Amino acid sequence: MSRLVAAPRRALGWLRWYIAEFTGETAYERHVAWLRRHDPSAPVPTRRAFERRRTDERYGDPRSGHHRGCC
Repeated sequence: MSRLVAAPRRALGWLRWYIAEFTGETAYERHVAWLRRHDPSAPVPTRRAFERRRTDERYGDPRSGHHRGCC
């Protein structure tokens, strides 16, 4: 009986992970981990500041060379 429960739980866990990665929900945690590994004394931005910068980079002026957004 435990095998019948374990497989769907594993599948659900994988699905949650996939959706979080696909939507970029884990980008902040990965960025903070990277900062702490490479420069532990570097200031860690708030999640809000991180998301704002990320949005600005994605949808900013296409002439700046960092445009990855729509159109």
